[in-house]
Amino acid sequence: MPAKQMLPGRRPSAVKAQGRKRPAPGAGRSARRGPLERLRRTRGQVTKAWDRPLTAYYLIFGSSLLITVLGLVMVYSASMIKALQLGLGDAYFFKKQFLAAAIGGVLLFAASRMPVKLHRALSYPVLAGTLFLMVLVQVPGIGVSINGNQNWISLGGPFMLQPSEFGKLALILWGADLLARKGDKGLLTQWKHLLVPLVPVAFLLLGLIMLGGDMGTAMILGAVLFGLLWLAGAPTRMFVAVLAFAGVIVALLIKTSPHRMDRLACLGATDPGKNDLCWQGVHGIYALASGGWFGSGLGASVEKWGQLPEAHTDFIFAITGEELGLAGTLSVLALFAALGYAGIRVAGRTEDSFVRYAAGGVTTWITAQAVINIGAVLGLLPIAGVPLPLFSYGGSALLPTMFAVGLLIAFAREEPAARAALALRQPGAGWKRSGPIWKSMRRRVKRRPSGER
Repeated sequence: MPAKQMLPGRRPSAVKAQGRKRPAPGAGRSARRGPLERLRRTRGQVTKAWDRPLTAYYLIFGSSLLITVLGLVMVYSASMIKALQLGLGDAYFFKKQFLAAAIGGVLLFAASRMPVKLHRALSYPVLAGTLFLMVLVQVPGIGVSINGNQNWISLGGPFMLQPSEFGKLALILWGADLLARKGDKGLLTQWKHLLVPLVPVAFLLLGLIMLGGDMGTAMILGAVLFGLLWLAGAPTRMFVAVLAFAGVIVALLIKTSPHRMDRLACLGATDPGKNDLCWQGVHGIYALASGGWFGSGLGASVEKWGQLPEAHTDFIFAITGEELGLAGTLSVLALFAALGYAGIRVAGRTEDSFVRYAAGGVTTWITAQAVINIGAVLGLLPIAGVPLPLFSYGGSALLPTMFAVGLLIAFAREEPAARAALALRQPGAGWKRSGPIWKSMRRRVKRRPSGER
């Protein structure tokens, strides 16, 4: 009987079924585990994407860009009432911040394209220039006092410069270069080489900052110093000793200042208290509490109408919570967490000691400042008067921070795997390497039988 002849009483579907292949053993079991297998496959794809060479590069660039853009939006929203009260245009503070962001973008791009050797060469000039400006701040007639702190230099017109903000960047660049050179010579195992001259120069910067009364910036600089010592492998007993010494100094500075004691007494306060000593902290909590899940809407804040002091600077996170709600504040926290993770990843994967110290110092700086600012707004830490990095109003804080982000981008680009991945994306590189392979694959496909895929 011919193979294709239909047998009596047999349906066509039964004949076709004879040519079908039987399911492989365990096929039903894998079908039942389909969702679990897909979940594992998705997890593997996410892990693979997370471990790609350019992950840190994209995280640093993307998170810093989103923080800066969202910060510009919130500066405009939080400052318009203050600007109108001063008789200025509603976009006055926004325009100044936008100009600072544009200049900072140029600095970020320049820093991201500089080789590591040039960053190391800039360390001493940046430190010397910062020290010179910080000394000028204390000269009568040159330094300007704002809110009781003399930390500013007038540049003419409405533009002011706060040199202490550049002190963080100067300490990181110079300290990273110093520790890298000593580490190459094997000197970091000795206490005197680990502490001198790093700690004396850091204390010199701290002293000049404290002469102006800016304890918040001094706390950030101290955190950077501890971060550098930690990365350099300081022994635990030395680290604890330096930390204890710094704690004693901070306690004395707080104890001898009634203003700082009042701020310490406002921790966790839910009422303005006597003489409204806790007014700012309490109204920051009110702003966050009234935001709910998704906020009252952009521009609809009530606290910025004169109730919350420094709404567009130190307490801009509270206005963000009021207008964008919990979703907005968690988004800001997630962006800072991504930036911090990427900085740690860059510092942990590099073989260059200078890159490790500098990347760790920048990450410590941005993370510590964000924690201190947000902790103060939440009432968990004393109000230190430090802005939220890349987010709050203030060109003097924005410019060095954007340059520091450019440092992280440059370091992320310098990783061997990242450098190779970026080289493949140059114009013509992908066609030269993939063109012949693609053509050969096309010829192979054409030679295959038509029934195969």
